[in-house]
Amino acid sequence: MHYLYLAGAIVAETIGTSALSQTAGFTRLTPTLIVLVSFATSFYLMSLALQSIPVGIAYAIWAGVGIVLITFIGWAFLKQTLDAPAFVGIALILAGVIVLRLFSRAAVH
Repeated sequence: MHYLYLAGAIVAETIGTSALSQTAGFTRLTPTLIVLVSFATSFYLMSLALQSIPVGIAYAIWAGVGIVLITFIGWAFLKQTLDAPAFVGIALILAGVIVLRLFSRAAVH
């Protein structure tokens, strides 16, 4: 269950970060509310995940997967360009998260 909380935290943070650019410096109400609710949800779910997952492992997975998701959203929906080294870097981040989750004995305490 703790990894479901972590996944929810990652999704909520990704939604909030995606909406952040639409806030115009927190002057637009709807995107600002989306950011605030998303980040609050993300931190709440992260706090639940941290009851069973060590903070370093949880944060590494949260940050790594979040980076990959935000980069994909920028590329797919916001038409931000990525070159070959960017794709290699993203693949390395994903590989690191997979190794950490599947092979590290530190992944759950």
